[in-house]
Amino acid sequence: MVTNADPARAIGSGRATGPASAPAAERPTAPSPQDARFIDVHYHVGPDAYVRRHTATTAGAIYVTHSGWVVLKNHLGSTAAQAWEARRQGLPVSGSIVLNDMAGGFDLRAVEQAVIQHGDDSGLRLIVHLPTVTGRSHRSRLARTPSHPLLADGQRPLTVTGSDGVLRRDVRELLRAARDLPVVISTGHADGQEVRLLVDEAVRLDLPRLMLNQPANPMTGLTCRDLTEVAAAEQVWTEQTALTRLLEYQDRSDFADVLSLLPRVVYSSDLGQTSQMDIEPWLEWSRRRFQESGLTPERITEITHTGPLQMLTL
Repeated sequence: MVTNADPARAIGSGRATGPASAPAAERPTAPSPQDARFIDVHYHVGPDAYVRRHTATTAGAIYVTHSGWVVLKNHLGSTAAQAWEARRQGLPVSGSIVLNDMAGGFDLRAVEQAVIQHGDDSGLRLIVHLPTVTGRSHRSRLARTPSHPLLADGQRPLTVTGSDGVLRRDVRELLRAARDLPVVISTGHADGQEVRLLVDEAVRLDLPRLMLNQPANPMTGLTCRDLTEVAAAEQVWTEQTALTRLLEYQDRSDFADVLSLLPRVVYSSDLGQTSQMDIEPWLEWSRRRFQESGLTPERITEITHTGPLQMLTL
């Protein structure tokens, strides 16, 4: 991922020292997200529902090497405390919570606890993902290993709408409460119609931030043409992940159109799987895809740093 006119500078520029071994009194301060070269708002670390390539600290150490910032995600629930601990070790990490059934679903107390554990030292909002385990009929192309025997049969599904196709009351209440919390609400793996309902409710409530979570994934199925309408409101941000393209859920043309044409786009990896590429190869892969898509240096900076920063800043 390139954030200036010199592509080589985006990879391998500056090595991180070993902050994790420093005494408590000498612990370094995590680098500022404002000073990062890019912000990846979606990266999976262990422990998670599936075995992952990195922990919070090993991933954070790689991102600091490349002058990046990373937001951790976990299908079991919150990464807020992990992110706080990583920042205490001088690493550029913030967190999120996924409101799957196992994490308590739409219980506002789970969100408030995660906000508290996340701390306020990063100056960034916590991303609150609505359920990602929804029971939709979809066979993932990922090769994944459950991280624990209790997950052999998966997790209990949860959706943002009831059997009547209307947003659940507790979802609407959560969105209303989120107006007063330092969070970004993410649509999770809602389907296309549910995303539209969530956008309408967010606009009605004047919710400050709503992120459309990887809308090209098969469970959501929104194309760039769809998003031209769905993501029109000023508080709505569109996440474009590398993984949807890597798994060929999204074709090259739509991937390029989202990156180049839509307003308020945030580019992320959605990586961390042991079967997928590591962080450094992803940076190089992204550099090539940006070049193929004809993105200007200014647009690259917008989707990889200034946009994500604007979405996350309090």
